[in-house]
Amino acid sequence: MEKKIITTNRKAFHDYNIFEKYIAGMVLTGTEIKSIRKNAINLKDSFCKIEDNEIYLYNCHISPYEQGNRYNHKEQRVRKLLLTKKEILKMHSKIKKDGYTIIPLEVFISKKGFAKVEIGLAKGKKLYDKREALAKKDQQRDIDRNTKIF
Repeated sequence: MEKKIITTNRKAFHDYNIFEKYIAGMVLTGTEIKSIRKNAINLKDSFCKIEDNEIYLYNCHISPYEQGNRYNHKEQRVRKLLLTKKEILKMHSKIKKDGYTIIPLEVFISKKGFAKVEIGLAKGKKLYDKREALAKKDQQRDIDRNTKIF
């Protein structure tokens, strides 16, 4: 599947262990999709919630479109995500049973031109897990730096 990645949620990979990933469509207004195509979206501190067997995206900031005038959207409105009922029920059972949370990982434009969001079932990392991951990353960076042949 060809896709143009608009933004990624790097903080999610630092703060959470991601177990499963899903791709969902987004219900957007006209000015929102134009802003997304201009990379004016931020996923920091955003999350998803299941309400009435539907999934919604909260705290996703999409900047107003410059030429939108009075038809512009609210920047942080709640947006509905499009998934199959089977996927939503599967996620809901894992959230209730195992204590997972749903985090948006990246927003991209699909081959057909639709805005999609990749969401992941995740569990929060403890402080020592974060330190361990940073230590591994530093060690790998040192190894890569020392193995370069000039």
